[in-house]
Amino acid sequence: METVPKREGELGDMSYRRKRGARIRPYTFTGGRTRSRHPLMVQTLVSVADPDTPVPPNLMPESESIYQLCAEPRSVAELSAELEIPMGVTQVLLSDLADQEYVYIHPTITGQSPSENQVLERALRGLERLFQ
Repeated sequence: METVPKREGELGDMSYRRKRGARIRPYTFTGGRTRSRHPLMVQTLVSVADPDTPVPPNLMPESESIYQLCAEPRSVAELSAELEIPMGVTQVLLSDLADQEYVYIHPTITGQSPSENQVLERALRGLERLFQ
């Protein structure tokens, strides 16, 4: 299947939006939704679920950009900053991509369970030994 290249100034062209002052409100990217269905913290890492899969068809330009950036694991904060879109919008778009199994949300250590605390304590002891 052949893709049609985007023309300068086309509505889906993100660079055009930046030049024009981002007149499209971010909430329109999410259909007005403000919460993601997955727990996505600022430091949560996200990557493409299958690196051998080409960019899925029919993605919005913002979701397509997120998908392409996730070829390497990135945090939610990195994606938000790179694309210059609000964190909440990034979280909702990532959640949608995860629901479609296009991206994988890596587990995040929060330090709230005893096993996570043990891992963090072992890492801390190891770092202390390295720098003594």
